[in-house]
Amino acid sequence: MAKGPLAGVKVLEFAGLGPAPLAGMFLSDLGADVVEVAREGTPPPPSTRPDARGRRRVALNLKTPEAVATCLDLAAQADVVIEGNRPGVMERLGLGPSTMLARNPRLVYGRMTGWGQSGPYAHTAGHDINYLSLTGVLHAIGTAERPVPPLNLAADYGGGTMFLIMGILSAVLHARTTGEGQVIDVAMTDCAAYLASLFYGMHATGMWKEEREANLLDGGAHFYGVFECADGKWISIGSIEPQFYALLLEKTGTAEKIVHPQMDRAAWPEMREVLREAIRGKTRDEWCAIMEGTDVCFAPVLTFAEAPHHAHNVARGTFVESGGTTVPAPAPRFSATPAAIQWPPSDALHSTAEVLESWR
Repeated sequence: MAKGPLAGVKVLEFAGLGPAPLAGMFLSDLGADVVEVAREGTPPPPSTRPDARGRRRVALNLKTPEAVATCLDLAAQADVVIEGNRPGVMERLGLGPSTMLARNPRLVYGRMTGWGQSGPYAHTAGHDINYLSLTGVLHAIGTAERPVPPLNLAADYGGGTMFLIMGILSAVLHARTTGEGQVIDVAMTDCAAYLASLFYGMHATGMWKEEREANLLDGGAHFYGVFECADGKWISIGSIEPQFYALLLEKTGTAEKIVHPQMDRAAWPEMREVLREAIRGKTRDEWCAIMEGTDVCFAPVLTFAEAPHHAHNVARGTFVESGGTTVPAPAPRFSATPAAIQWPPSDALHSTAEVLESWR
């Protein structure tokens, strides 16, 4: 039986892709009882898809009145509903928030979309790269020559999953206090923009230039970026504070070659070249031996294959085995109610009668 901080919370999740399933995984890892409604005939999730773990799955044809009635019965017993369809889809099925809240006034109904429930783009398709584009964030990430998508971490999972979870937990607390449920409209555009609040503030005061690789945190500063080593591998440096910067110059042997003040932006390209040449002179392992354990603000740039085996990650248990696959362990860490993977992705289907009985 789950013992995480959300043990006892019942979540009804309508199957989807991207940030909504990751939210279901997260809630399950924290102890919630998550039941996924899959479309009838949909293949089971592969064992290599960790965001499909920890759920009971039921299969329904939502175009039938019987399946809709069953979903409403489940919603009547649930604390939370999650769906990631385009605006209007759930309403046309007869499973919109007004219908469900009429059955269960304390229900928290989480809606995950890229563009939101309203606005000119609301009914059009899109992906992380598009949502991030509209916020101004993608323009700021990449090389001087072109923007580079930061995987789909910033809009889908940072602006989507994490804000959906935060909204759900906030609304559950409110519902438990007042008995009043509500609808959460999570738009990745809204939330990715919110994540960029600091940079919008810096831009407003002239501290952030529109050009990429010209600013403190976008690779423009010679003391904040990635550097190639003699073996073709990379290291990351983030020596922003003066004392850490002084240590960087000491460890790289460049203190006498870099004569300009640290924050002399006009000299950043010149100083970066000095550091580049110095760092190219040793392998990544050699730089690890020199800089690990110091306050340079240093780390090797690891691949997905390497990261689970690094000593720090091993000591923390950052990665675990689940269903024969190495996956990141649940986070964050709780002292009294530790999170845990309830079970790996499963192809088992459960009956709705079984779920309803367990939720009553």
